[in-house]
Amino acid sequence: MTDPYSVTNARIDFALRTFGAEPRPVPAELEYDTRDPYAVAVVLHAGPSAVRWLFGRDLLADGLLARCGDGDVRIGPAGDPALVVVELSSPDGAAVLEAPAKEIAAFLDRTYDVIPAGSETDWFDFDEELAKLSYQD
Repeated sequence: MTDPYSVTNARIDFALRTFGAEPRPVPAELEYDTRDPYAVAVVLHAGPSAVRWLFGRDLLADGLLARCGDGDVRIGPAGDPALVVVELSSPDGAAVLEAPAKEIAAFLDRTYDVIPAGSETDWFDFDEELAKLSYQD
């Protein structure tokens, strides 16, 4: 039997906004795994290490059109309509990044080709997710 799950990837150069200087390039990978149909991962390669952020696919899509998000991740259009701004914050620090809106939209289109919006529940295995949360000796 063939594995019905798949992963959609895109390599995109983000730019880290810094005060008083030009944005610094940050290579990144976007990942959409059908095993977690509601989420998108962004892996930012900063120096020798990589930082992985996981957030809702809907949040990324909505952020292309209007500023949205609460807490750790906020996304919205930049002053330049060709860019989208991604704000990340954690107890360890914060970052404001920008990325090409067309490349984000193209990645999202590919994810919707795999799992259309509204059909995520068909792919979500509630029992498996519940088992991950269950304490076992």
